[in-house]
Amino acid sequence: MPIKDVFLPLVGQPRGPALAAIEKCVAVAADLGARITALALEEEVFVRPKVMLPDDSDAAEANGPLGAGDTQDLLGAFTRATSRTGIRAQSRSAKVPADQIASVLAEHGRFSDLTLLPVKQHDSRTEHIIETLLFESGRPVLLCPEQHVDELRPEFENVMIAWDHSARAARAVGDALPILQAAALVRVVTVADDKSDAIVQSGTALVDHLREHGVYASFETTTGSGSSIGKVLGSWANSHAIDAIVMGAYHHSRLNEIVWGGVTKTVIGEPPCWVMLSY
Repeated sequence: MPIKDVFLPLVGQPRGPALAAIEKCVAVAADLGARITALALEEEVFVRPKVMLPDDSDAAEANGPLGAGDTQDLLGAFTRATSRTGIRAQSRSAKVPADQIASVLAEHGRFSDLTLLPVKQHDSRTEHIIETLLFESGRPVLLCPEQHVDELRPEFENVMIAWDHSARAARAVGDALPILQAAALVRVVTVADDKSDAIVQSGTALVDHLREHGVYASFETTTGSGSSIGKVLGSWANSHAIDAIVMGAYHHSRLNEIVWGGVTKTVIGEPPCWVMLSY
């Protein structure tokens, strides 16, 4: 199914990298030929009244609730970016309690083909939003790492499929087909210290399947060498100038990964490039 309708959550402070990430996400949507819908959420904050001395006014302003101005700045960046590209776009804003932001975004994500999400490095709130989108929207999520935003390209010419033979990885491949079909180079990569016949057969079968969809991919394995699979994938992507990684999320139990860490937790904590996740 082509990607024709994408969703862009706008949450947080309008810092430089966040604004640049909005531009990159809009550029990706334009490259896909999709409509983009942005939702800017402001935290609904209850502030307990305080007795303040006259000379404490500056402190009160600095520590007061933020949100409305940030929301408008984020929407402004979105509007400027969509105006430059000429993409079909719409936007809205809302005020919701902080503990409902992730679930509200997931509800809106159900009515899109793909959610584009700017990602702060090792940020607990961002990770919670990603997990909620994955588990509750039923749609894939494309992560835009703010720490690498200057190097990101909106065209995905060199794409890596992180293949672990799981149903979720297969779902990710299906969700990413439009991106894979437009790519110049697709590599199927499995992290395995032992290149068994089963691993080779699985990777070869995926390459054969992709060929039926006009995607001419290659398959290879890489060793972990004692590192976590998430770090190995990131290192491999960096050394091969990968534009985007396609992977399934939480191959092991969600609780196990949340408590002990895992491939998904490593990647969403510090995406090395664009990362498309499906669950």
